[in-house]
Amino acid sequence: MSSHEEQPVDQSAAEAAVRTLLRWAGDDPSREGLLDTPKRVARAYRDWFSGYEIDPAEYLGRTFEEVAGYDGMIALRDIRFESHCEHHLAPIIGRAHVGYLPTDRVVGISKLARVVEAFARRLQVQEKLTSQIAHCINDVLKPRGVGVVIEASHECMTTRGVHKRGVSMITSQMLGDFRDDARTRSEFMQLIRGTATD
Repeated sequence: MSSHEEQPVDQSAAEAAVRTLLRWAGDDPSREGLLDTPKRVARAYRDWFSGYEIDPAEYLGRTFEEVAGYDGMIALRDIRFESHCEHHLAPIIGRAHVGYLPTDRVVGISKLARVVEAFARRLQVQEKLTSQIAHCINDVLKPRGVGVVIEASHECMTTRGVHKRGVSMITSQMLGDFRDDARTRSEFMQLIRGTATD
């Protein structure tokens, strides 16, 4: 039986796991300051990983066709997100830039941000997050092309291991015209240029 087919874990089991980790770390989960920590951590996990309960494609279901023939690029930049590394459960803090070339319909811009958020609120690696966002938009909207660029800092690298602060990782996924047409790709990068760093 694969892990995703196992019985769901209830709240009390999640809290017990947190108490075990507190003991393993060398502290006493029964002391006053830690009494409510297991409950708080379980609630935080429910929020941080709420993306598992969402189908990001549903956000793109409502589109608009009355756009007066607009067929130029649509880009939404600086979509801030928080995610967690699937290797260490450490935070990934970053921002995404998303663009697409519509065919005959467009989607409300807030829905693009919601797609980013839904995938970010899962255990992730940045490469997979970038690809998931791009392919979701491509599969649902069927545009002429999609571009996604993500820049993020990884706390698994800044707070442990090599302890390198100020380092960010940049990933991109280009589909359709964004991959095949250098002018389209250049236009997208021009639109987001200057936003990838503070």
